[in-house]
Amino acid sequence: MSDDTPDSLIPYDEIVQEALRAVVGRVLGEIEQGGGELPGSHHFYITFKTGAPGVSIPQHLSERFPDEMTIVLQNKFWDLKVSDSGFSVGLSFNQMPAKLDIPFAAITAFVDPAVDFGLQFQATVADMAPEPHDDPENDQSEHGTHPAVTEKDDGSNVVTVDFGRKK
Repeated sequence: MSDDTPDSLIPYDEIVQEALRAVVGRVLGEIEQGGGELPGSHHFYITFKTGAPGVSIPQHLSERFPDEMTIVLQNKFWDLKVSDSGFSVGLSFNQMPAKLDIPFAAITAFVDPAVDFGLQFQATVADMAPEPHDDPENDQSEHGTHPAVTEKDDGSNVVTVDFGRKK
């Protein structure tokens, strides 16, 4: 596209972001309807803005992760509830149970390393750029540590949507 391209009066970027976040909702909804069990080796890394409107996490987590946090849904999670606007889930952090409420609009990344699938989103909260953060520390699975995503990512199954806006 050239610099002469007019600004769109249709918010395509917002529409696409909303549609892709609906993918996350549908996947989590299917897990909820299936009794909260992940099929096969599927597991999810979900990154979200901790300061986004509607996010509810324990204070000690928001202090430790003031900008962004990644959680892992694998073996030890409970009470997954999915709505049209977000989800809640119970996780354990250093063997302390916690309930997290996360709106879909706060999610910045969703990855299922078992099948090399990932989505990245623009933050919908103004002026919140991603900052480096600690690794997820929700408790480990019975089988040891969570598998790290160390394979070379060629982006073949990662969808990144980043529409530039003219200033």
